[in-house]
Amino acid sequence: LGMFSELKFPVPWGHVAAKAWGPSEGHPVLCLHGWLDNANTFDKLIPLLPRDCYYVAMDFSGHGLSSHRPAGSPYHFLDYVSDVRRVAAALQWRRFTLMGHSMGNAELFFLSYCFIPPQFCFLYPEMVDKLILLENLGFLLAPEDTEAWLKSKRMVIDRLLSLEAKQQTPKARSPEAALQRLLEANRHLTAEGGAILLQRGATETPAG
Repeated sequence: LGMFSELKFPVPWGHVAAKAWGPSEGHPVLCLHGWLDNANTFDKLIPLLPRDCYYVAMDFSGHGLSSHRPAGSPYHFLDYVSDVRRVAAALQWRRFTLMGHSMGNAELFFLSYCFIPPQFCFLYPEMVDKLILLENLGFLLAPEDTEAWLKSKRMVIDRLLSLEAKQQTPKARSPEAALQRLLEANRHLTAEGGAILLQRGATETPAG
């Protein structure tokens, strides 16, 4: 397991890099590094682990050999969870083990500890068979917030990845159709208000 291969997964702002050890047909294990670290965090650990697994250690966006997000873009924890979802989709893994360290476990977020692997497990429990946390502090979420948090965050990630997968070019519409679409999306708008917004919010092309 001392030998590894380099991997790259395309994302809208570039790529997510990773390194892999073991047989590709082995049990999948996704390894998540810590704060200001990268996939090399696992170089000394992986050779000591069972040899029948396929270990993929990813560099989070802006870390290691992965592309940085566009200048001025923040690095929110849910964005890292989305990165995990992207890599799992690229690997076509439907169920796998998650192993995380440090930031791959925990960082202070508002008044509770939110960990990337536990967050992912909470959002996509059907995809994770085992969770391994190194230097774990726990994932705290008030019981009354659980259902709403789960529903909203999973919806955000699923919609984002669905839009990225479609890669559709913007549709050309007539001014009337564009106004109707805007009014359907924002029912608080009047037709007059929508027309005012479209003057600056739409681009005229030969097609519409």
